[in-house]
Amino acid sequence: MERDCIDDCVTLCRSCDLVVTKRALPSGVRALCPRCHTALYDTPYCSINGMLALCITALIFFTPANFLPILELHFLGSVRTATIAEGAIAVAHQGYWIVGISVMLTAVIAPGVLILSILSQILIIKYRLHSPFFRDVLKRLLKYQDILSQLTMLEIYLISILVSVFNLSDFADIFLGMGTFCFSMLFIVTLFLQREYNLEHMWSMLDE
Repeated sequence: MERDCIDDCVTLCRSCDLVVTKRALPSGVRALCPRCHTALYDTPYCSINGMLALCITALIFFTPANFLPILELHFLGSVRTATIAEGAIAVAHQGYWIVGISVMLTAVIAPGVLILSILSQILIIKYRLHSPFFRDVLKRLLKYQDILSQLTMLEIYLISILVSVFNLSDFADIFLGMGTFCFSMLFIVTLFLQREYNLEHMWSMLDE
């Protein structure tokens, strides 16, 4: 019991190894090391309701971002459109099935599962679902949160889209539609959601 109290009350500076006693911080404030001013810990800027709003917004953009065309290419009278999922399937049909599966996993499946995972955690905490079943679900979601975060790579595909537009614009007409807008918004909202999500903070809520 005493050992747990020490672990929860003190932290070690990553730069100068100074042992610092933790203090309760107001929302949006970051604690700095008093000796080298390295960031030690902070509290999320968003409340649970704020993160819930980010999750719902991400879910709203998720479907059109994956089912509406990302790019519309006009070349010599022909018009080609493609979504992220169609691009992954096309790559798999050309024999690069590992690349296709990777694209589908990291750009479509992992972001969706990540958003649903955080949404489930927030709902369990917000509505204080303390039954053994929901506590077990919350523990499992928190346990696999890091893996989901590492699998989500929306930024790579957003950069790929920008590079494709730059390279193809010399010999074809490129049009960016609603799918591009929704994918960009999904990337921004997911970025903010991951920035505000604090795994240690969520674990602490499990014990409240």
